[in-house]
Amino acid sequence: MYFSPMVKTSCLLILIFFSVTNLFAQQPACTVKLDQLPDTAELRGFRLGMSYDQVRTRVPQVQFGRADQFGVTKTSINPLFDPRFDKASFADVRTVSLDFLDGRLVNLWIGYESTFKWQTVDEFVTGMSQALNLPATWPVKRGARQLTCSGFSIAASLVAGSPSIRITDETAQETIAVRREEAAAAAEAIVMGDTRSKTFYPSDCDGRDEIPVPSRITFKNREEAEKAGYKLAKDCQ
Repeated sequence: MYFSPMVKTSCLLILIFFSVTNLFAQQPACTVKLDQLPDTAELRGFRLGMSYDQVRTRVPQVQFGRADQFGVTKTSINPLFDPRFDKASFADVRTVSLDFLDGRLVNLWIGYESTFKWQTVDEFVTGMSQALNLPATWPVKRGARQLTCSGFSIAASLVAGSPSIRITDETAQETIAVRREEAAAAAEAIVMGDTRSKTFYPSDCDGRDEIPVPSRITFKNREEAEKAGYKLAKDCQ
């Protein structure tokens, strides 16, 4: 029986589609929660949820800056290059990056050295899966191998030729995203007034950029500006 090239191509695409769908269906779901992750030597004493004081107890040399407007603080340590660190307790670790939200560790990244025991991504994923009691299959995502579990994700990739791991509290990331969206919305609502003409300019009015800095006054919204006796500028009508 003869099949045209177009029919053959369509059949091939359908076969590929169902093969890929079946592959994803076979990947085990990860239902592990953050508090179920065991303390494993590979993470060198760090775990998500740690407070500043708990991290400082583990690493007295660490320094924390001020949190930004969203409650986020970021810091890092370099055990490989900093002589103050105990080389034995940070063996094979080059850099550790720590992100906090409201004083709690929500993102942990560890970059290992070429002396670390698992050097390929496959070896690394297999070893970490066993150490953390996680499913062995980590799907490929954005050039890394990433597993999404209940409220957190874990990713493995090669950096400078050696493996690295990132564990992220996804619930915390959602909180940060919401705060940023709210801040952006609040910034959009702000109107700028001109003290000389007693007029105000909404955020989408280009005329506001022409107001001299000494004559600028900001209001939370147009209602506040109107209560202060300001009127909408003609350029914005």
